[in-house]
Amino acid sequence: MKMFRYKVSTTAGESSTGSLEAMDEKQAAAILRSKGFLVTSLSEADELGVDALVSSFSKPKAQDIANFTRQLSTMIASGLPLVDALRLLKDQSPVPFKQVVEKVLTEVEGGSSLADAMLASGDVFSSVYIALVRAGETAGVLDNVLKKLADNLEKQREFASKTKGAMVYPAIVSAGMVVIVILMMTLVVPKLTAMYKDFGAELPGPTKALMAISGFFVNFWYVVAVVGIGGFIAFRNWVNTEVGGLVFEQLLFKVPIYGKLKRDLILTEFARTISVLLSAGISILDALNIVADTLGSKIFGAQVKQAALYVEKGVPLSDAVARIEGFPKILSQMVSVGEETGKLDEVLAKLANYYESESETKVKALTTAIEPLIMVVMGIGVGFLVIAVIMPIYNLTSQF
Repeated sequence: MKMFRYKVSTTAGESSTGSLEAMDEKQAAAILRSKGFLVTSLSEADELGVDALVSSFSKPKAQDIANFTRQLSTMIASGLPLVDALRLLKDQSPVPFKQVVEKVLTEVEGGSSLADAMLASGDVFSSVYIALVRAGETAGVLDNVLKKLADNLEKQREFASKTKGAMVYPAIVSAGMVVIVILMMTLVVPKLTAMYKDFGAELPGPTKALMAISGFFVNFWYVVAVVGIGGFIAFRNWVNTEVGGLVFEQLLFKVPIYGKLKRDLILTEFARTISVLLSAGISILDALNIVADTLGSKIFGAQVKQAALYVEKGVPLSDAVARIEGFPKILSQMVSVGEETGKLDEVLAKLANYYESESETKVKALTTAIEPLIMVVMGIGVGFLVIAVIMPIYNLTSQF
């Protein structure tokens, strides 16, 4: 997309200037003419405004997308034309998301459907979001679909907020520990080292070890920084590979408490997303292929795609889900009940709520387990520092 500056005249003879985004100059002129303007000047411009600068360094928040979805649903349900609704939302949206809405508006004004416009706007809207919008447009129930989408997005945001909130305390304590260790190694211990050298006393093993670690931090801090940053980059690149991602994910699933928590989060996302897709009229096969890319798991994503192949061959969804290794039996049993009663979307929605509740319980258990572990590590570290610092002083006083 390119930015074009224009000068136009209205039917009343008034002139107006502004800017818009379009694929090329021809599309920009067509958009302006469709609004009843007479184009007097049109030229490509560099997008160097404040809004563009801010949006280049920030991404739309989940809350912005949820608010946009809710407001768009309300406007369409009220009978407001889609283009007019998008124009109003563009003016009301915060800067990062304003650029996205403007791109969507430009595409819609150019003749694209809302789903295609969102797809062309980048990776802001998920594949599930776009599929639901497309289904809503096809069935003529876009306002209802957007309302369900908004509800789903708000539930996801609320759950993510609870999960992050539970991890705030351990994160703050861990960060504080790291800062204290760095300050001790670079500021406090070097002064103690100089004092002990002046006395010329024989130092115990823990003190020598502490002095060696401190000396390495002070004299070779750049090595620590390079190794740390390089190791992080190498690890991230390895995790992003096919083999590395699978190995790392398998290791995560084996971590006590966290492994079960991650599995419950995947089950929640699977059940809730499938429920929303089915309630919007999307077929089971398409729903499985869509949700496979939204689980955030390569292992389960591949298995869900395999389940979609089974469904394509005529296997019931309950049997296909039962073949997914790592999914509990109750999930396939409940899916079977939903298939028999014709209320599969409702059953999956209830399952999503159940697994979300289980996830919240495991988050609390995880934080409960982390807190004493942090205290033990802090105790060991403080004990080592006390022994390393006090023992030489005790030895010196005993000599006198």
